[in-house]
Amino acid sequence: MIDFRYHLVSLISVFIALSVGIILGAGPLQGAIGETLTEQVDALRAERTELRTELDATQTALDGDERFIEATGSRLVTGSLEGSRVAVVRLGEVSEEVRDGVLNQLDRSGATVVSDSVLTDAWSEPADESSRETVAEGLRVNLGDAAPEGEDASAVLGAALALALTGDDGGSDRSSQATDLEAQLERFGFVESGDEQTEAAEALVLLVGPAGQPQETADGANEEAAPATDIWTAVARAAQDVSGAAVLAGPTDNPGDAVQAVRDDEEIAAEVTTVSGVDRLVGRINVPLAVAARLGGTVGQYGLEDDATAVLPPPGG
Repeated sequence: MIDFRYHLVSLISVFIALSVGIILGAGPLQGAIGETLTEQVDALRAERTELRTELDATQTALDGDERFIEATGSRLVTGSLEGSRVAVVRLGEVSEEVRDGVLNQLDRSGATVVSDSVLTDAWSEPADESSRETVAEGLRVNLGDAAPEGEDASAVLGAALALALTGDDGGSDRSSQATDLEAQLERFGFVESGDEQTEAAEALVLLVGPAGQPQETADGANEEAAPATDIWTAVARAAQDVSGAAVLAGPTDNPGDAVQAVRDDEEIAAEVTTVSGVDRLVGRINVPLAVAARLGGTVGQYGLEDDATAVLPPPGG
């Protein structure tokens, strides 16, 4: 057992060490310690000033680069889709900043945006899986030759969406089949449309946000974000099959997002064009250029990532 004498010796040792520290700090070490601290403070201030100067120079360079991109992009984009009819579809959560930025570039290109719609959570919520399968089975019979092979509900719903947006009556007007499909998708809560669409789209721009977080199922278990990515990938492929000109555009900040999923699948990447970086100006400029290229028969994966096939689409599509 530790007795009182042990505690007494420990306390005496502490007080002795404290006294020695005070004596040394106030005596022979006082100047050395003060000089050392002063030198360290001065060095930190100089480093902070240098870093601030570098940061200001970098920001100035970035601002200049963005002005150059804006000016160059304007020349490339202007008139690139003159007279073309484009439908924009947001797949789930897409920021208003991205949506407005893309619409601005499409307007600059001369395209007519005939539809601006949003796909609801009913496409990806685990709790709505049964509803998706039921609705898809009911729509399949109305798709005719546009119906995809297999039992994938996402592909069927994607084909119905594409036909609703691009189906025409032999001219630019929408067909009765197209308006009926749109009405059914809205009635079952799969699509939220903007203004009434009167003209059939010639191309589709599918805007997708970052990969989602895990979703909770009915039994309380968590599902990974991958199923939602698989759904958007299936929708993009079906949209391309039906429309002949679909572009999937997203941020590609996460390796689990839909744009990356398309690029990782050689079979799908051979059919579906993707644009990355739409959260930045360079990506938004690429969207109308990619649509023009797809209308011209060129498929590509455009962006700054290593797996992109080109930084920007070829001129003139």
